[in-house]
Amino acid sequence: MPSADIARAVRKKSNDLTSLPPSSMMVGALFLGPHGHVRGPQTGVNIVDSLRGKVACVIWSAGSNGGNVMRTLDRRDFMSKSALALTAATVSQMPSARAAASPNEKVRVGLIGCGGMGRGDLATFFMNPEVDCPVICDIDDAQLAETVKLVEGQRGHTPDTVKDFRRVIDRKDIDVCLVATPDHWHALPMVYACQAGKDVYVEKPLGKSIHEGRAMLEAARQNNSVVQMGTQWRSGTHYREAVEFIQSGKLGKIRLVRAWAYLDWVGGIGNPPDSAPPPGVDYDLWLGPSPKRPFNPNRFHFNFRWHWDYAGGLMTDWGVHLLNICMWAMGPEAPLRVSASGGRHVLEDNTETPDTQVAVYDFPSYTLIFEQEMLGGVGPGGRPHGMLFNGTEGTVIIDSGGWEVIPEPKKDSLEAAKHPAGRDARPAHVRNFLDCIKSREQPVENLEIGHFVSTVAHLGNIALRSQSEIAWDPEKEKIKGNRKARDLVRCDYRKPWKLPYA
Repeated sequence: MPSADIARAVRKKSNDLTSLPPSSMMVGALFLGPHGHVRGPQTGVNIVDSLRGKVACVIWSAGSNGGNVMRTLDRRDFMSKSALALTAATVSQMPSARAAASPNEKVRVGLIGCGGMGRGDLATFFMNPEVDCPVICDIDDAQLAETVKLVEGQRGHTPDTVKDFRRVIDRKDIDVCLVATPDHWHALPMVYACQAGKDVYVEKPLGKSIHEGRAMLEAARQNNSVVQMGTQWRSGTHYREAVEFIQSGKLGKIRLVRAWAYLDWVGGIGNPPDSAPPPGVDYDLWLGPSPKRPFNPNRFHFNFRWHWDYAGGLMTDWGVHLLNICMWAMGPEAPLRVSASGGRHVLEDNTETPDTQVAVYDFPSYTLIFEQEMLGGVGPGGRPHGMLFNGTEGTVIIDSGGWEVIPEPKKDSLEAAKHPAGRDARPAHVRNFLDCIKSREQPVENLEIGHFVSTVAHLGNIALRSQSEIAWDPEKEKIKGNRKARDLVRCDYRKPWKLPYA
């Protein structure tokens, strides 16, 4: 069967390609390349990227009787298997577990967002020899210049530079889009990249709103793209060990979970006046779908996260990391009721998000309390951040420095123990993603998980901003009643931008 006929069959998004006759397959056999592209061996051309719209992977081989065997691999129902996936990811980063990459296994990354996070992520990708970066994108010439130096130093060539992320997605020589923009620019690049047949590594939180997160999940599903959310603790060995201990049942019945971030190194950035954007900055493109505002340095680059137009403050910044581990340990049940209190009690600058916040989540089987404080570094137990799981037999506390078990004083089923932190989880998190774009399996922080965790964080902010207790319907992803809170589930886009799958 000619490549064009195969492409037409694929465009029908048939879930059963076994109808193609074996003799035709010998001429125009399909195989899934290392980046998910379907190629015809005679022409070597990309037949169609949209194969991933319905089929996770197509495997064709000669059966034991000489016949042809073709099957599709379904990639749904993976949340319950995340622990196994993470174990595989941890092992896969070991040198003995992987053969050296050959030239035809190159993974070509297009970086969208060249700030500190983007450069850090790209440097981590470069720890893997098969990765190259032909093009980088940012609205700021200064950020582009710094990232050019990184690529030249790590790969010995100068990447192309563009300011419009769509020019990255349009390119046929890009397999992966690495999205490390401010939060309000996570959704559209990720969605467009999936529609173009790319795989995506996107920073957390998934979107600026629950509404965006749902659209991003649908884009990944409908285009069968592999997408990893960049919250690296999910690939950390000591976090996994602690989660496995919690899930073993040794703590007894867990009734209370706490997570906190007390950060004395953020906040208090003054009140600079509005001004013209710096030279070399396309400020209108930086605003993108968010409301039109005058330029202010406190609304730009790192400080964007303290303004509701672009992000969700510490709740969606640090909170997503912490809540991610909590949800991993406690399972996929969703909160049904959320309340919050807090405000701007210390800061006197021109940012908007709270410097103090406490959110209480009622889950079906336990209660979770999240708290954050800016310009304050002494949290519960003297720890600036952490997660605590309180069971009937004892308590587990986890932070970036390790984890410990504290038995209940009147119980003898547990022994006190302290466990050190593992290695930096970032390389393993990226390695897991790279392995998955080749295997077409789901990564450890896939968008089912990423959307769920980000939603929990957003609900805490919605309760605070609406000054009300909210009742959440997790099946419909809607707030019951309470129009003020319900309106905050979505975010309106400035014209001409529109969000597909919304």
